[in-house]
Order: sequence, then structure tokens, then C-alpha cells
Amino acid sequence: MTCAACSARLEKVLNRQAGMQANVNLAAERARVRLNGVAAEAVIAAVAKAGFSAEIVDEGTRAREKAEKMRVYREEIRRFWIAVALTLPLVGQMLFMFGEGGHANELPRWLQFVLATPVQFWIGWRFYDGAWKALRGGGANMDVLVALGTTMAWGFSTAVTVFGLHDQHVYFEGGAAVITLVLLGKLLEARAKARTSEAIESLIRLRPKTARVERDGQWIELPVDALMPGDIFLVRPGESVPVDGEVIDGESSLDEAMLTGESMPVGKAAGDRVFAATANGQGSLRCRATGVGEQTLLAGIIRLVGEAQGSKAPVQRLADRISGIFVPVVCLIALATFVAWWWVSGDFAEALVNAVAVLVIACPCALGLATPTAIMVGTGQGARAGILVRNAEALERAEKIGVLALDKTGTLTCGQPQVTDVVPLQGTRDEALRLAAALEHHSEHPLARAVMQANVAVDLPAVTNFRATPGQGVTGEVAARSLKLGAPAWFGLDADAAIVSLQAAGKTVIVLGEVQGESVTPLALIAIADALRPTSREAVARLRQRGIRVVMLTGDNAATAAAIAEQAGIAEFRAGILPGDKAAAVNALKTEKMLVAMVGDGINDAPALAAADVSFAIGAGSDAAIEAADLTLIRNDLLGVVDAISLSAATLGKIRQNLFFAFIYNVLGIPLAAAGLLNPVVAGAAMAMSSVSVVSNSLLLKRWRPRGAQSGAMEQR
Repeated sequence: MTCAACSARLEKVLNRQAGMQANVNLAAERARVRLNGVAAEAVIAAVAKAGFSAEIVDEGTRAREKAEKMRVYREEIRRFWIAVALTLPLVGQMLFMFGEGGHANELPRWLQFVLATPVQFWIGWRFYDGAWKALRGGGANMDVLVALGTTMAWGFSTAVTVFGLHDQHVYFEGGAAVITLVLLGKLLEARAKARTSEAIESLIRLRPKTARVERDGQWIELPVDALMPGDIFLVRPGESVPVDGEVIDGESSLDEAMLTGESMPVGKAAGDRVFAATANGQGSLRCRATGVGEQTLLAGIIRLVGEAQGSKAPVQRLADRISGIFVPVVCLIALATFVAWWWVSGDFAEALVNAVAVLVIACPCALGLATPTAIMVGTGQGARAGILVRNAEALERAEKIGVLALDKTGTLTCGQPQVTDVVPLQGTRDEALRLAAALEHHSEHPLARAVMQANVAVDLPAVTNFRATPGQGVTGEVAARSLKLGAPAWFGLDADAAIVSLQAAGKTVIVLGEVQGESVTPLALIAIADALRPTSREAVARLRQRGIRVVMLTGDNAATAAAIAEQAGIAEFRAGILPGDKAAAVNALKTEKMLVAMVGDGINDAPALAAADVSFAIGAGSDAAIEAADLTLIRNDLLGVVDAISLSAATLGKIRQNLFFAFIYNVLGIPLAAAGLLNPVVAGAAMAMSSVSVVSNSLLLKRWRPRGAQSGAMEQR
């Protein structure tokens, strides 16, 4: 494809086919087609009928495509320099013609013909080929404009030369210079477009090629593609993790910046998850493979980024509609220019030159590249920062969010209950935790796990006569002491001032007591809470600075919800919401005529995520939540939402700038050419540089940086 008219026509052709729903991306040179009862071969046939060729993307496509593009690029560079060598004498003579002697310094016209003809029909053959394919497919594109304009200049000049009309000027230099400049523009454009896909290329390069795998007690080197789930592999100091896995033994720290954008290394020990392509630090890790091939997190990121880069933002629709009718309209304007100038001035040559200028300057390339190049760079930068964008439409909507609904557990909070306070009433804090841990040793309750994790004692005493009372707590004998651990109401202490104070702070309180006959002596109060993430308050503050109304949704009681909301700086919350009612809460917010976003991490958040206008899934959440979300935040940090909205604003800003440049270029350029104020050579140079300027402007998005990741790193340090 050579311009937006090509991609628009091809998309129209595919969408006319039964059972096909297509989206064609000019910048990525990809078509994503949803098929309904149609074979993939039918897509290739439809593309061929439209005048193009296509192949189904597979694992080797990117490498083959890169090699082919490099071969074509080298060939185009060789042709360009040949064109320069042939065109320079033609353009150079124009400088001498302005000096003393005027037309006497003009190159012989037969020599001009010899120099210009190879440029017109050999170097410029690509434009004739593209024009023929476009016209055969029932459309018109940039190639039609270039081929038509330069052929008119060459044909007129050839007729003047053959018939010896010495009183007429020839325009061999105009056609040759236009083709050479357009070719230069295409080369610069191809080079710039290649940089827009650097994000995916850099992710692909991160994948290790081999792994050390344990087979029959021996460590052997195998290609990464040969690994299977369950294989045991070794990651030595300084190496990259070959596939996703779980640490069996060993301790080290991994640099996961390529996944999360977080600069601080993450400690790993037995039971922790590791991800393909993350870099190991000083220790060795023995791991079991859990995700290989296309099932790794890195492969999923590459797949999602590719899908997002191939999608279209709604803002592109106007440009697509204009591109579809642009070339025929320009041809009519050129014809009207020719007729008007010939009628007014009576000078055929002048009329022809002005018509050629109109054809040459009107190129729809910039329109076609305005949105996809910005989307490609933006989604690539997002992937590097741990923000995965499912489609361009979500990226466009994110900057318009008016209300952000937040799940509490696992989103605002860490998602794991932790012991926050131990109030010893008799004895020491450590002794109270040791006795409580002994009682909870065999329990799977989340509160029991929190007590076990808080305990620092290595040797736990044995428990006898253990008994669990549902909804109340547990009892048992530890070191000849009869102990009881459970809810304050079980002890008759639910009105105790210290307990009420802890509960008012959003904490769950359990009491450890010793049974002595008919009475129970309280030994300690243990407060447990799902702690707020360290960056949640800062993230909420930043969201509110952007004018976004933040609403917390939780199933907790009103007192606990109020305490968490106060800690996070949230003024509005909905408490006591059952998991199935979150979607209804989101829909209720949408009735206020504002764009509503939802952030969640659990399976129960999936319906609410699907109901929201824009949805964010915290990366450590469930697969169902990630599948339902528009944007996935690999970093378990609410600041990722702030970064995603910032990225959306930056990307949409570039798209608007690009579309403005593309439209204003044609709005100003075509009238100037029609008025006779632009030479075809100048028009050709301007047309070539318009596309380059749009792509280069999109590449400025590479300056975008995630402030949230940096803030989180600073906080951890």
C-alpha cells in the first residue's frame, strides 16, 4: 500500500465480502480480519482482486518481512541515487538559465529527453504499477496523482522536442525532480515507520534462545521452543529467564522493568513466579516451567501490542472517509485548473504546469499515517511501561474519563490480610503471636494465614484438643494452657473501647484469651487488615487533580469502607455491594452522562469491567478480569491508571496535531497550486515531506515517560 486511499479501498473491498470484518492499517501494513464461516484463503483472494498481495501472519512472518523490507530498501536507495545522478543536470541547468545567456545555457533537448526518460519510466515504474493496480481494483491512490502529473509534464515536453517547437519551454526537469523527491520522501517515511515498531522489535529481542533444562539428573542446553510445562530449568546469575515459571529453590532478585516499567529489582524465593525475558541478578534459581511458547506473559504482551497497533481509533474515521474520495476530487480540481488557466491565459504550457502542480502536491499519505503511527508509538511506549492497550478506541477514550470506579480489595489494597496491630494485655507481643500461630497452624482461613505470616517464632508448640467453632473462632490446649482465639463478641468484648477504636480504623480484631475454669482472661488483641497499597493515596490525589471523580466500590461494611476511603483520600464510596451488583453500580454511574471507567482485579470484577466505558485490570488479577479489561496494568499499582490516562492524552494530542498538519497542508497547498503559485518541483518536495513530518511528529511520543513508575521506584528506595 502506498497511501491512505489504498488502505481505505482495501478495507472497503474486504468488508464487502460475506463473512469478513476487516481493519486495515497503513502504517503497520497489516489487515486484521474477523472471519465468520469463511476460509482464510478467501481473504488472500479478495486482497489479490483488489490489486495487492497478502500472506497469513505466522511466527516466521516478521523475520521474512523484515528481510524483504531491507532488500527492497537497499534497492530503492540504489534507484534513488541513480535518479539523483540523472536529475541533477536537468535541475542544474535551471540555475544557469537565470544567468547571462538565458536559454542559450539550456541543455540540448534531446539530452534532456535521454536523462528524464529513465527516471520517468524505470525509476518511476512503481507509480505506474501502483496506479494500474488501484484503477483495476476500482479506486485511485497517490500513485495515480504522481503518475498522471509527471506523465503529463514528460509527454508535453517530448512532443515539443519531437516536433521542434523551439518557442515552447520543456518541463523534463519538473517530472524527473518530482519523482526523485517523492522517492526520497518514501525512503525517509519507510525509515521513520520502521522506528514506530521498535517497541515490539525490542520485546521480541528480549526472548532468550536457549535454556538449561534438567533431564535425567543432568543439566543440558536446549532451545527455548523445546521446553514443556513442568520442565525444571536453571537460571544462573546474569542470565534471562527463558519461560514463565515458579521458583522451586534458590534466592535472587530479578529486573522486571521490561514488563512493569519498575526500575527496582524484585526479590524471588521458593514459591514466587518468574517471567520470561526478565534478567536475573546475583543468585541462581531452580524453577518449574508453567508457561511456554505463546503462553508466556511476554508473548501475550507482544500479541496484545500488535493487536492494539493494528486497531483504529474513532478519530481516524473522518480521515478514512476523506481519503476514500480524495483522489477523484483532486483529479477534478486539476482538470478545472487546466481548463481555467488555458481559457484565461491562452497559454497551454502554463495551464499544464499548474494542473501538474495540483496533482503532485495533493497526497493523502499524511492523512493515512496521522493516526496509526501515533497509535503504534503510543502503545509501544505503554508496553514498555507495563501498560497493555487492547485497542486504540480504549486508548482514545481514556483521556475523557469523568468517573473512575475502584474495587477495594487487591486494587486500592494489597489484597492480602496482614497483622497491623498487636495489643498485649498480658505477656509480650511475640509470645501472643506465637500462641495464636500455634492455634491457627492447621487453619486455611485468610485471617489465620495473616497470623502465621506475622509470627517470628520458629518452633511452634503442639496443639491438642483443637476445635473450630464456625463464625466464632478456635480453641485448643497449648503447653498445658487452654487457649481461645476468635471474634470479640465470643468473649463478650464487642463494646470494648480499644476494640471499637481499631474497628473504626477499618481493621478486623480477634482476641486471644486463656480459659481458666468458667472465666476467660484476655491475653492480647490482634488487629488484621488488608493494608492500603503504598501508592494508592498518591494515585487518587493525581486522579482528582485531573478532575476525575473517584468512587470506591466494596462489599465491606460502611465503617470499614469509610476508614479505607479516608486513608486513600476518597470522598465517595459504595459499601455493602455484593459481587454480582458491581456492574449495576457502574451502570448507575453511567446514567450521569459522564464517561465511566472501572479498575478491578478479581473474577467478580469482570462484569463491572465489561460494563464500563473504559476498564483497567490490575496485572496480578485474574485472567477473567484481564480478558474483560481494555487496558491491563502489569504493575500492581494504581499509579498505572494515572500513567495510562497520561499516555492516552499524549497519544491523542499527537493524533490531533498530525491530522491538523495533514488537513492544513492540503487546504493551503491545493489552492496555491491551482492559483499558479507553486512550481511542480516545489510541490513534489512539499508532498514528500508532509508524510515524513507526520511520522516524525508521532516519533516524538518516545519522549513520554510514566511518572507513576518513577514515583513508585522513589517510594520503594
